[in-house]
Amino acid sequence: MEQFFSLKNKVAAVTGGTRGIGKGIAIGLAEAGADIALLQRSPEDTTTKKEIEGLGVRCEIIPCDLEDSNQIKKAIPETIERMGTLDILVNSGGIQRRSPAVDFSEEDWDSVLQVNLKAVWILCQEAGRYMVPKKSGKIINIASLVSFQGGLYVPAYASAKGAVSQLTKALANEWSHQGVNVNAIVPGYIATDMNTALIEDPIRSRQILERIPAGRWGNPDDFKGAAIFLASEASNYIHGHLLAVDGGWLGR
Repeated sequence: MEQFFSLKNKVAAVTGGTRGIGKGIAIGLAEAGADIALLQRSPEDTTTKKEIEGLGVRCEIIPCDLEDSNQIKKAIPETIERMGTLDILVNSGGIQRRSPAVDFSEEDWDSVLQVNLKAVWILCQEAGRYMVPKKSGKIINIASLVSFQGGLYVPAYASAKGAVSQLTKALANEWSHQGVNVNAIVPGYIATDMNTALIEDPIRSRQILERIPAGRWGNPDDFKGAAIFLASEASNYIHGHLLAVDGGWLGR
């Protein structure tokens, strides 16, 4: 069975790899043998790079500010040039803004949609331009529980993540017969800095925990297995799927 899950000799590009879920996924893919290109805004932050290199695989930092569309468009070609190929793309980078809808600013709306949706689209498109001709590739987007539910005080985030789920399905419909798998992971409530406001709110934090059948908030390591599965040969016949990693939240 090992060959179904091995990522040796594969190259994975990962956004959001300096923290949270993205970092957990990047390290998990590296543990499975993949070389990693970290698409990140701050090239001087080498913390994740050093951790990955400590696993005995190659890791390069590719400058990619998800708020800069021109820089995003260059990230995949630069990854291929420096790493020699691209087999896996993980779109994990994202931001959050919380506010009642009547007070939600246009600036926050534009920022959230740029980082959480437009950047995902551009990176998928650039990766597809390389993967489709070679008829091989795995794209993993990070959706959210609010791809299914509306959430509270997160209108832009809910809109973006709802669109990410549909983009995942649309690209899967178009590229599956070309040998490119496009799927998404749906995180539940995860103990990362993006959810600090919820974690520090004793009432909402308790309400959330009471609804999670697993009895705990998730952590970044919980995403290693799902990411390896969707990036490996084990998922070759899986297309357009939204894989919930949520402790059972959606099933309750």
